[in-house]
Amino acid sequence: MSTQTQGTGRLYGVGLGPGDPSLMTLRAVEVIAEADVVAYHCARHGRSIARSIVAKHLRSDHVEERLMYPVTTETTDHPGGYRGALDDFYEEAAARLAAHLDAGRTVAVLAEGDPLFYGSYQHMHKRLAHRYPTEVIPGITSVSAAAARLGEPLCEAEEVLTIIPGTLPEEELTARLAATDSAVVMKLGRTFPAVRRALRRAGRLDDARYVERATMEGERTERLADVDPETVPYFSVAVLPSRIDQRPPEDRPRGEGEVVVVGTGPAGPLWLTPESRGALASADDLVGYTTYLDRVPVRPGQRRHGSDNKVEAERAEFALDLARRGRRVAVVSGGDPGVFAMATAVLEAASQEAYADVPVRVLPGVTAANAAAARAGAPLGHDYATISLSDRLKPWEVIAGRLRAAADADLVLALYNPGSRSRTWQVAKARELLLEHRAPDTPVVVARDVGGPEESVTIVRLVDLDPAVVDMRTLLLVGSSQTRTATRGPAGPGAPRIAWTPRTYPG
Repeated sequence: MSTQTQGTGRLYGVGLGPGDPSLMTLRAVEVIAEADVVAYHCARHGRSIARSIVAKHLRSDHVEERLMYPVTTETTDHPGGYRGALDDFYEEAAARLAAHLDAGRTVAVLAEGDPLFYGSYQHMHKRLAHRYPTEVIPGITSVSAAAARLGEPLCEAEEVLTIIPGTLPEEELTARLAATDSAVVMKLGRTFPAVRRALRRAGRLDDARYVERATMEGERTERLADVDPETVPYFSVAVLPSRIDQRPPEDRPRGEGEVVVVGTGPAGPLWLTPESRGALASADDLVGYTTYLDRVPVRPGQRRHGSDNKVEAERAEFALDLARRGRRVAVVSGGDPGVFAMATAVLEAASQEAYADVPVRVLPGVTAANAAAARAGAPLGHDYATISLSDRLKPWEVIAGRLRAAADADLVLALYNPGSRSRTWQVAKARELLLEHRAPDTPVVVARDVGGPEESVTIVRLVDLDPAVVDMRTLLLVGSSQTRTATRGPAGPGAPRIAWTPRTYPG
């Protein structure tokens, strides 16, 4: 709610665009012409890029307020540190502008680019806009200017553009760059070496472009990998343009082919790691079980090769053959690719002499056991064993022996592939075996379609486990003798229950 008082002046945040005075908007020029006070930020040397952009529009009777930063690096003896020094500066600057506004003067605060996009004006806006009539004049950002100068599409179709400050920690930079389609990294200067390392670790360095002082005198554009870090000023950006290549696949440059086995988690994009998201986006070909491929967004230029769930070996060799021809292939797997999934099939095929030179990487994903455990609480808080109840690839006698051994060791059990339309008796038999070693009231988490639209997570007693409710989309977590349950919140029907296994074990 504004507390504006009648007769006060008007505040303008004026976006000046990327630097070329001809790229200012007509409205920006009008506001400057009408203003009584023109304010602009500058460093301690006193020069202001913002002022230089509007110089020919300044009048001799303009009152100029030069808002000089006390510090430009994080080195300061201010008792509040760098942030404290800036906060005091913004308060003092706002007070100076407020005095003009209280006197009925119109104040135009200049801002390079857009006033509310990484701009100094926003600090004045937050302190003054609720007190005085205010208008913000948008401006062309350095992001748009950089893309225009490169002459390359920044993003199209369903691509995601990420704007990243180069001041983020290097690990965070790497994750953001790996996960996105297009990106612009702002605030380079001294951050440039870390940004370049992050681009390399994210596998994006060859795509990165460098733009310095876009639309201004001294403009420079080139491949980021070729830039000397010692020559990089603050007014420069790193750009990852659109990934979409409209050329037919056969006409695109051929690099070294590789196979990346990607775990998509139990369901949907919320479970994807940044690294996996980036690998899926950069692939020429996606190979996988059709159900899992359907979780991956369709991207122009990518080829998708779906197949049945029972042809893992053939799928692996097909992916390796594509990579041998120079294609970047992502083999899409549900959950974690190394847990009862595609990584084994791909590595087994890759061990053949014919594929010895094909690079293969495995990227982890959230496995179903961890997803189900998180939904239920922390039933995997202590030692546990993971066993598949499917007897398609190993005899039931082996499964039964492992169930007995794990139960005798008092391990929590994560039971994958417990049942299907053609396998209906295994759950009942497993329950019978486990009851030989576990108390009837042992907690069992029955987790179905975790992360999906039909998610259901319940906790039942082992003796009450109903095989009829178990299918291939279900995972079972069988507690140990130490696993506990509790009802949280008001008691009664529907009250949420949690399960956990203590990290300590009786001596």
